Amino acid sequence: MKMKTKLTNILNNFKGKKIMIIGDIMLDKYIFGKVERISPEAPVQVVEVEKESYVPGGAANVANNIASLDGNAYMVGIVGDDQQGNLLIKELNERRIDTNGIFIAKDKPTTQKVRVLGQKQQLLRIDYEKKEYINKETEDSIINFIKNKKEIDAIIISDYAKGVITQKLVDEIKTISKNKIIIVDPKPKHLNFYKDVTLITPNTKEAIEMTGIEDIESTGKHLLKQLNSPILITRGEKGMSLFEKEEITNIPTKAKEVYDVSGAGDTVVAALTISLTAGATLKEAATLANHAAGIKVGKLGTSTVTIDEIRQSLENE
Repeated sequence: MKMKTKLTNILNNFKGKKIMIIGDIMLDKYIFGKVERISPEAPVQVVEVEKESYVPGGAANVANNIASLDGNAYMVGIVGDDQQGNLLIKELNERRIDTNGIFIAKDKPTTQKVRVLGQKQQLLRIDYEKKEYINKETEDSIINFIKNKKEIDAIIISDYAKGVITQKLVDEIKTISKNKIIIVDPKPKHLNFYKDVTLITPNTKEAIEMTGIEDIESTGKHLLKQLNSPILITRGEKGMSLFEKEEITNIPTKAKEVYDVSGAGDTVVAALTISLTAGATLKEAATLANHAAGIKVGKLGTSTVTIDEIRQSLENE
């Protein structure tokens, strides 16, 4: 009961926390329709479109989760000089997310993922993207923005390997924000960027790819030592494993029904970060993030989670 009370008190401290999210911003488009026949042109299903919707994706979904948890989200990254970029900034502004740190890259399009669903089943995904690293001018603009944004409680590096996260940018973030909470949602190709941060959150596949070790306990210990940072491995239906210098904590999943896992990692990193800014230990933050992930996977698409939903999940435990 004491633990539950402590976690509830942490939730009560979420409001107004200032979180900067730096990373690869995406626009997620969903096309919903019904499927009743096969095309006469090729052996593929015909989707009769009934509606379309747009939501922030990638790093922007992390920001959306911070906002839905009553935090103040500051989004930093790039969009292309295109209609999709304008639409994404509009969607973020409508969700009370600060977009002053979003820069227009003339040489890259807005990253967009289009998902086609029939009878609530995902049939196809189409990606529009250009993965080259941002140019020096854009990199410098982002660094200067971070330097001038001083009143921040924590920073999330949301790395989807679409070109925004560079070695220089991460080094500058660590220098500028050396006394702040820095959480990294990593990609294996950038493994050596992430040393000496507050927490790194790979999923099982990413952790194994980073180390070449199949055993999760050995993988976590290896990353902990190599990166000199605590490691939280998200393990799907097996929950999470937190690796700190003195101990390993395994946290079983809270998911009752898995409907859609897309965006679950974004929910985890958002809940972890805002929990830490609200006074949680790593273990307490991981527990709250685990509840948030269990709620998220019961929803369609890159959905968000609220404080009330987490509170209800705690009460039902």
